[in-house]
Amino acid sequence: MNRAQILKKLLPGFIPLFVFIAADEIWGTKIGLFVAIGVGVAEMTWIAIKEKRFEKFVLFDTLLLVILGGVSILLDNDIFFKLKPGLIELILVAILAISAFSKINIVGLMGQRYMKDVAFNSAQMQQMRKSMKAMFFIFLVHTILVLYSAFYMSKEAWAFISGGLFYIIFGVYFLYELLRQKRKQKALANEEWVPLVDEQGKVTGQAPRSQVHNGSKLLHPVVHLHVLNKKGSILIQKRPVDKQIQPGKWDTAVGGHISAGETLEQALKKEAFEEIGLKEFSAKLQKVYKWESEVEAELIYLFTTYDYKGFGIQSNEVDELRFWTKKQVAKNLGKDVFTPNFEVEFKLLQELKLI
Repeated sequence: MNRAQILKKLLPGFIPLFVFIAADEIWGTKIGLFVAIGVGVAEMTWIAIKEKRFEKFVLFDTLLLVILGGVSILLDNDIFFKLKPGLIELILVAILAISAFSKINIVGLMGQRYMKDVAFNSAQMQQMRKSMKAMFFIFLVHTILVLYSAFYMSKEAWAFISGGLFYIIFGVYFLYELLRQKRKQKALANEEWVPLVDEQGKVTGQAPRSQVHNGSKLLHPVVHLHVLNKKGSILIQKRPVDKQIQPGKWDTAVGGHISAGETLEQALKKEAFEEIGLKEFSAKLQKVYKWESEVEAELIYLFTTYDYKGFGIQSNEVDELRFWTKKQVAKNLGKDVFTPNFEVEFKLLQELKLI
């Protein structure tokens, strides 16, 4: 849920208040109060008919309008009524504070209730909390201004701060966010994009490569190819020392991301040629499993092949390439020679009696 969606959920409850501010200027407090209450009732009815749900926030706003407006009229003192938008915003500030700074994400739970078909991954939840932190500080500042204007400023100033200023602040904020997102999209335009998947391999979206390696744990598919020979040896590549992940360690002969729009077969052939020069080979899918490290989460499609004619280093992403015997590998397990992922897959190959 982004900033616009969060605001969309919160704004309906403010409609009766904004209607009152306008009606009060035209017809006075009493008539303005009845008009605003009528709008609140009409809004709840419309939502109930169109969306088949009961909007509690609009009801709360309308009832608070009735209580504070009624007290203000009976006591002939509009300070109670002026405090009303500030009190509502204090509640919103509390909800946003809990959602943004604690483990209880109230806004997230509301979003899942109203958008039942939408699932939030860890990166989206992180972005949601970031959005709510910004919303918290904006609402907090506006609430302070509303409360201050209720006691120390004119009715006209209070009306502007409670209504018009609210729109101006969010207009400026969303314009800034729009420009920031456009700059971000422009920067990512030339980057490789990879599909995002669930644990069954179903594509759920896509993301730039940098985002799946930044600790977001966005699950994305990769292909691994183990090259074996009839003697039971396994081809392993050595990673360059300048690699971001597991530099200088020995790893699977072929490993790479599936790009957005690529099939498994296309990705496997591309990576095999680009890394070790294999052109004509047959491979068998042995296992699909999820691998998670500190910086990423991958759905790995593990292939094996006995075809290695013409293999050789084709890329600066490979420092060294040679066959290791089963004993040589076993002797160096757990000694920080291999990548953790390779050690897991070596044991899988043993369990499958392929090595």
